Amino acid sequence: MKQTDFAICLNRFLTDFLVNKKGCSPKTIDSYRYAFIFLLDYYNEVIGIPADQMTISSLTYERLLGFLDWLQSERKSGIATRNQRQAAINSFIRFLMYEKPEFLNEYQKILGIPVKKAPQKEISYLKTDGVSALMEQVDTRKADGLRDYVMLMLLYSTGIRVKDLSLHEPRTLLVHGKGKKSRYIPLMKDSLPIIQDYLKMMGYQSPEKLDEWLFINHMGRQFTRQGVNYIIKKYGAMARESSPDLIPDSLSPHKMRHTAAMELVDSGVDLIYIRDLLGHVSVKTTEIYAKTDAKLKREAIEAASREIVPHEDAKWDSDDDLKSWLKSFNKH
Repeated sequence: MKQTDFAICLNRFLTDFLVNKKGCSPKTIDSYRYAFIFLLDYYNEVIGIPADQMTISSLTYERLLGFLDWLQSERKSGIATRNQRQAAINSFIRFLMYEKPEFLNEYQKILGIPVKKAPQKEISYLKTDGVSALMEQVDTRKADGLRDYVMLMLLYSTGIRVKDLSLHEPRTLLVHGKGKKSRYIPLMKDSLPIIQDYLKMMGYQSPEKLDEWLFINHMGRQFTRQGVNYIIKKYGAMARESSPDLIPDSLSPHKMRHTAAMELVDSGVDLIYIRDLLGHVSVKTTEIYAKTDAKLKREAIEAASREIVPHEDAKWDSDDDLKSWLKSFNKH
């Protein structure tokens, strides 16, 4: 069967361009792959063009706009997911601008489709009492308990995702973040004794074990993302039984990351340092924590003021003459 120009270009885009030219991670490429699976489903089910008949000329502004709306209406995708799919399509379109420039006018129209703005979600995180309630659930007398305690402590105190540990001066974590970017972040002095106890228990201080994974599961393998999620949810559920008001629902590593950031903001740490610690590209991403902190402080002040300031009706609500004056203000 003869391949269409769409199939040939998509294959080069996913297997060569994203890998060798853009240096995208397997996770990013997998996300892009799913975007095109849904796109082909839409063209087949809605437009009536099966995958083996899909061509570059089939990619039009009207059809791709319909695809994005279909994701929300039929696939029940959220705005963030819609925008992720659109970003994948746009990346492919920019690739096609050099591969198949004869459709340039249509490409420009497609790239002009605006990204939908999603309402800003309220950040969910643990306050200091919540962190204490969570950590109290871990039995550090057990080997796996000590491992879990160190894991939770590092997530809380650094906001990291993936880690390499160095206890040589300066004591740091080498963190591998998104986009294959790495950065060093310092370890808190108070965390060192419990980390050293864990390393000693695991025998990690011997030279032959320097390249071992820091955290391994009961099968002796590297902890997966799902494994870390399980650990946090387990202790979160235990802490929620005794302190339901302190532990948010669906506790996750990312909420521990939010917790670390909010703790730093509350302590008065400059946003530039928080940005570097969290590995954000722009400080604008970090500003969300400062805005949340400001909102919480404002609400606390307003709540306190309601208790000490006597209620007073607004003068303009009871003064008909004043309201008449305000209504006629523009006329003067």
